[in-house]
Amino acid sequence: MKLAIASGKGGTGKTTIATNLAVTLAKHGYDITLCDTDVEAPNGHLFLEPEFDQQKAVDLLIPEVNESLCTLCGRCSEICEFNAIMVLGESVMVFPELCHACGGCTQVCPENAIHEIRHRTGTVSFGTAKNLSFVQGELAIGEAKAPPVIKEVKREIHSKIVIIDAPPGTSCPVVEATQDADFVLLVTEPTPFGYNDLVMATEMVEKLERPFGVLVNRADSGDSHVIEYCNMKRIPILMQIPEKRAIAEAYSAGRLLVEACPEYEKQFLTLFTDIQDHLKIESPHERTGHH
Repeated sequence: MKLAIASGKGGTGKTTIATNLAVTLAKHGYDITLCDTDVEAPNGHLFLEPEFDQQKAVDLLIPEVNESLCTLCGRCSEICEFNAIMVLGESVMVFPELCHACGGCTQVCPENAIHEIRHRTGTVSFGTAKNLSFVQGELAIGEAKAPPVIKEVKREIHSKIVIIDAPPGTSCPVVEATQDADFVLLVTEPTPFGYNDLVMATEMVEKLERPFGVLVNRADSGDSHVIEYCNMKRIPILMQIPEKRAIAEAYSAGRLLVEACPEYEKQFLTLFTDIQDHLKIESPHERTGHH
């Protein structure tokens, strides 16, 4: 089972939910991998403090032109939909930040003047913490394309239950993180910004045809538009977390909510059960040691 935790905007508590749910399920015997795919600013490790024991590079193959062979025919720039390679005057320019590593330019070059070189775009780190596996992607400084790193993170998951901490927003990185999830949990807050971005996130998961529900954080603050929207759209609200000083203090200190306020452990277990009910999955099949 792949469960993606997503949000239409940053700051809603997405990572708080992902880490606390993962730790709670692991504590109760579930085989869990938590994947931090917010590769531009991964912060799940701040709460879990994992021991990283392995790291691997994420490289893309980008074109390099041998100008002594190039005849400036322009075939390479014609095939590239992203303008990553262009004939400008008497030279060919390559823009690595635009390249999607499809290899098309190397195939159409009639002079075999283009070969591919490795370009570092990020890293994936592996570790363990609190009885679960942890995989974290991190985009290299100056890089703009998150999806290749996210794809590599997701390639390294082998547990029965995978919790994906998705990037915020509704752009390509979020689509990459959530497009094959069995269920998407949208974390929002009852504010005008939260409402607006929940609408966009809802439209995204509907286009991806993913089952989804909503968790409202800081639920007793703000206004009622989020609740009214969910009721109108018949979107299940699976959990509501109030705004409490103890929760804010735990977050600011990098502590897990279920450790600072143990009463929430039961609520996270109920949240997972409710998600399973929506998917009609029997929970014993997902466990390793408890029945």
